[in-house]
Amino acid sequence: MHAMLLAAGLGERMRPLTEQIPKPLISIAGVPMIDRMLDHLEEGGVEYVVVNTHHLAEQVAAHLRPRRTPSISIVYEKKLLDTGGGVAEALPLLGDSPFLVSNSDVIVLNGVKPFVQRLVETWRPHMDALLLVHPTVHASYYGGLGDFVLGSDGKMHRRVEREIAPYVFTGVQILHQRLFDRCPTTPFSLNVLYDRAEAVGRLYGVVHDGEWMHVGTVDAITLIEDRLKLLI
Repeated sequence: MHAMLLAAGLGERMRPLTEQIPKPLISIAGVPMIDRMLDHLEEGGVEYVVVNTHHLAEQVAAHLRPRRTPSISIVYEKKLLDTGGGVAEALPLLGDSPFLVSNSDVIVLNGVKPFVQRLVETWRPHMDALLLVHPTVHASYYGGLGDFVLGSDGKMHRRVEREIAPYVFTGVQILHQRLFDRCPTTPFSLNVLYDRAEAVGRLYGVVHDGEWMHVGTVDAITLIEDRLKLLI
């Protein structure tokens, strides 16, 4: 399975730190966030990863250049394409099979099994999208209302307005190539495709059984580092 890491964002909520360093390269407990996710992908057997870049792109490229495993191709977005547009642009590099996509700036710790392995083992050919979700009430340093409701059959639907959803999306997922058939040609969010998959009953979720930490502000970094000291 190929994979793509989304690393083209501006990191606006992490300013002023991200004026000097792209968010995926910010170190948490001494390890850049993008390296943590690459290590998880390597652990899960992923041998080839596409990384998109935009803000301070050369820093990301220089950081990844010495890495040998997994093999990495870097795609520069001259104009930001949003999450869906960025993946659509990279499709020719991602092969003909379902592929894994992840944010590069999240902290995900394995549970009983490595979470990449759990996603791969849960994936079935009839799925368009399989999202790794986390219980909202246990999402560290996350203040939102959650994203999805998960049925007993593994299918998901979005929360309705003002509803608190049981699960929040972690930013890690497996997507089928067909989900991008006739996708928008302008910059667009992957949320457009999740809605499309939900409409035809092919949006699925698997609940993460480890830790997930939302790195949303500069102040959260110290809190997350203190938490990691207790867990690792």
